[in-house]
Amino acid sequence: MRTALFLLLLLALAAVPGSLVPQHLSDPNGVTQYKLDHPVLYPVLDKLQVFDTYSSVWFSAIYLLLFVSLVGCIIPRVKHHADAMLSKPPRTPFRLNRMAGFRAVEAPEGTDAAAAVASAQKLLKGQGYRTVVFEGPRETSVSAERGYLRETGNLIFHIALLGVLVVVGIGGGFGWTAQRVVTVGQTFVDTNVNLDSFNPGRFVDGDKLPPYSVQLNKLVVKYDKGTAADSRGLPLDYDASVTATRKDGSSYQTHIKVNHPLRIDGTSVYLLGNGYAPTLTFRNPAGKVVSTQTVPFPQFLDSNMTSQGVIKVTDGLSDQLGIMALLFPTAPASTPKGQMPASTFPDLGNPRISLTIYKGDLGLDNGEPQSVYALDPKGLTQIAGPASKTAALDLGVGQTAQLPGGMGSVTLDGVARFASLDIHHDPTQGWVLVFAILILGGLLTSLFVPRRRMWVKAKTDAAGGVTLEYAGLARGEDPRLDEAVEQLASAHTASLVGRAESVGELNNSKA
Repeated sequence: MRTALFLLLLLALAAVPGSLVPQHLSDPNGVTQYKLDHPVLYPVLDKLQVFDTYSSVWFSAIYLLLFVSLVGCIIPRVKHHADAMLSKPPRTPFRLNRMAGFRAVEAPEGTDAAAAVASAQKLLKGQGYRTVVFEGPRETSVSAERGYLRETGNLIFHIALLGVLVVVGIGGGFGWTAQRVVTVGQTFVDTNVNLDSFNPGRFVDGDKLPPYSVQLNKLVVKYDKGTAADSRGLPLDYDASVTATRKDGSSYQTHIKVNHPLRIDGTSVYLLGNGYAPTLTFRNPAGKVVSTQTVPFPQFLDSNMTSQGVIKVTDGLSDQLGIMALLFPTAPASTPKGQMPASTFPDLGNPRISLTIYKGDLGLDNGEPQSVYALDPKGLTQIAGPASKTAALDLGVGQTAQLPGGMGSVTLDGVARFASLDIHHDPTQGWVLVFAILILGGLLTSLFVPRRRMWVKAKTDAAGGVTLEYAGLARGEDPRLDEAVEQLASAHTASLVGRAESVGELNNSKA
């Protein structure tokens, strides 16, 4: 048991890194960003499998040791508990005065010892005790015991904990998670090729996902618009209005909110995050549209959602363009000299975008995979921005700016919102809930059901008088044991007095 408790503590400590750094399974984009922000620390943590904490070798080792320890703890305890429940209560101790709550009472005159013990046995059975009567030459006693439910609850707690470990392990093999960024107006289909990231369990076939679709109709974010500096701009509510189409073709409209996921075809779709996606149109010198892109900007530089993103134009112009852009949802009227511009409020008030533009070969034609959210400026020439003769292009909604070198023009058509959706499929969720309820029920039972033994002994002296002795014993802490013994003694003696009075009245009537 001590080993199991130690391993539980160790498992809790081992889970801490999973909450301190992003995980490949739940936040692959966060891992990529962590790699960019900590180029020295990242390889060390990656070698230690910190970005895959819950599937790492060291976490799995603790998990399996805990599993083995619990099995080794439960099996002998189940056998011991079964033997205890099938056995009779123990023999009444010779000296009850050494037990808790001991009290001795003279029985009413004419009381029969066997009848007194039988009466006590009836009272104890009524209180849920298992009883057995022991008879001797000068004394008769009843031994009673109850509270086996306490150990039953304890065993249920441990078995349910073991069940949680088993079903979580099974869920890890047959479950999967995925992420998808969806801009307002877009629809995605739940297939492997349409997901931004897909993390399957060991036994999951990625080609057999339920092919439902979700269209993001509207995303409403409410912010605190008060004047208090510490709360102004804080998000108050997120509400994504979606149209969901099941794999059988039936559709319905619903909402996804924080802690209120969309449940469809065995999966849960959570609203993980949101941001802005500006729409930019690029035209060649002749005015022909060569590219219109709505690009999510997933990286936020401050709490007012000053957003950073990357735009790539690969065809239609004389050179390929790679653009690092800053979006200000509510751009300030002016920025003091020497300061970095930043949004003054997270909602769309005065949206503007600043474009730092590079030209050259973006490396997209050589077949090497690239992140759509990252741009490597090595080998590229900056043609607009702080390192060039032309300032970064600054655009408001509906405004057009000419690209340097007569390459054409760019227009900011508008700014939409995007939602970052997290998709989970876990076939063991129901079982986890069942075992969690059993854990809670078993724990409460083991804490609040007392395990007690009670004894009532009737001693007959040489003159024929009967002395009644009461005592109890608790397994573990039981602050109400003395009170229970006192109540038993009071109820028992009262029943004997009432019986004696009834017998006396009966004798008088016969006389």
